[in-house]
Amino acid sequence: MTHRDRARGCLLGLAAGDALGAPAENLTPEEITRRWGRLTEIEGGGTDDTEYAIFAASLLVRHGHGLSAADVADAYRSEIIPLVTGPMRGAGFSELGTIQALRRGLTPPLTGLVHSHGWSDGLAMRAAPYGIFCPGDPAEAARLAEQDGLVSGSGEGILGGRAVAAGVAAAMGGAGPAAVADAALAAVPSDSWTARNLARAREALPGPAQELGRRLHEAVVIRHYPWTDIAPEAVALAFAAFLAGDGEVEASVTFGVGLGRDADTIGAIAGALSGASRGEGGVPARWKARIGPATGKCLPVVAGRHVLDVADELARGL
Repeated sequence: MTHRDRARGCLLGLAAGDALGAPAENLTPEEITRRWGRLTEIEGGGTDDTEYAIFAASLLVRHGHGLSAADVADAYRSEIIPLVTGPMRGAGFSELGTIQALRRGLTPPLTGLVHSHGWSDGLAMRAAPYGIFCPGDPAEAARLAEQDGLVSGSGEGILGGRAVAAGVAAAMGGAGPAAVADAALAAVPSDSWTARNLARAREALPGPAQELGRRLHEAVVIRHYPWTDIAPEAVALAFAAFLAGDGEVEASVTFGVGLGRDADTIGAIAGALSGASRGEGGVPARWKARIGPATGKCLPVVAGRHVLDVADELARGL
């Protein structure tokens, strides 16, 4: 399997998981079951997850391994902020806080520290391109993702992005599901919330499949917090879905979005990991047919870009 095939599978999987999970965002597994039984078909488009991943890929195409937090901040100032004339539809708390910080003249890492949402999964949802760009090199993928994360996040939010980038890089290098999860754990401190949740989610996997969702929620979900975009939670659930599906795209993504919570981001991460593992041919044809160019509803700068073209650009830059 070529790097291009894996790259295309990765971003197709991300976009498909994002779109499939979008209607289930913030719902419980019980409510998802009541409404759909099991979500298997893409009805609408994706969310900010796909658009921010496309934007991250554009930074890599321009700057490569020399990408810095300053480069990312400059791109926000020149390409995102001038086009934000009203509300950023669907944007996460961390990105909204970053826009405000940059408008005030702050620079990284303060832009990711001054708001109270540094732990969000905003980096994790868009970290896959860094893994694509560093096939077989999880440490470098995590380092590059952190440069992006310093602009909009801090602490566990950055660690979640490091874990996803490292996992995708391992998958791009041909690692199996267990080794992909090992790479994610190796990219974050062992005493971090992210590492503990990844380990807890992995430990919850053995046992009857019908109880798996409940066990995973008990292991990592923060029930008393009103929002669901918590990086250590979403990243752990996404890796659990990837492992539960044994790296197969449809099994991983459908299980992931069925977990609810930040379902579009969980689906996007599970789709990126499994797509990098199985390649473009591993993404169901019916899902691929539903993935069109980005609408730019959150980030106008990426309007009209298709994830397959973006994947090809990243693969050429390897």
